[in-house]
Amino acid sequence: MGEAISSSEILSAAGVDLSYGTQLAVRGAHLSVARGEVAAITGQSGSGKSSLLYCLAGVLPVARGQVRFEGRSLGDLGDDEISTLRRERFGFVFQYGELLPELTIEENTALPLRLAGQRKRPALAAANEVLGRLGLEGLAGRRPSQVSGGQSQRVAVARALVHRPTVVFADEPTGSLDSTNASAVLREFLDLARSRGTAVVLVTHDPAVAAQADSRYTMTDGVLTPRGSL
Repeated sequence: MGEAISSSEILSAAGVDLSYGTQLAVRGAHLSVARGEVAAITGQSGSGKSSLLYCLAGVLPVARGQVRFEGRSLGDLGDDEISTLRRERFGFVFQYGELLPELTIEENTALPLRLAGQRKRPALAAANEVLGRLGLEGLAGRRPSQVSGGQSQRVAVARALVHRPTVVFADEPTGSLDSTNASAVLREFLDLARSRGTAVVLVTHDPAVAAQADSRYTMTDGVLTPRGSL
């Protein structure tokens, strides 16, 4: 018998360790994220915050402890189940957008839906709806090389949210932007995520970014410390 699961808890970590060879990158991390909650993890480069994020997303296997999604331990899932989970229930936003240069903006945005088997026309319609909510409706037919850095990052946000994931994992999503664009992208990202009831786990080194979260954690030398809720 495990611990009781909160009705609102969607994602949790309990005593999670992660090792790279003999180096312990994450040490006994505990974290809980509810539906619709934005949780921010701050820390210096090399503190282990991105490593923990990838453990939570099922990308990196934990050495000890458990990561649970909807009460199920990711360690109990097979490779196919993990892949399906990441494709259909999780969304990802990376620091540099990571858009595919050969696809248009609307095709990049629709990619999670297409990978999940949705037909092209409804996938593009859904993509354009999200692009419109982010002020990008005029860019649908352009290539990533034809838009600005701030616009590209908004597209990455749209792509992460288009399939209405349960959780979005964001690794320094505004780190490559100037302060004006960073603030605009983050506000749109969090507003849209909250309006859809999507939980967000946000990794950042910027206290101003973390201040917009519902709960905050600090990572220092692999140790995660809660900083309370707003």
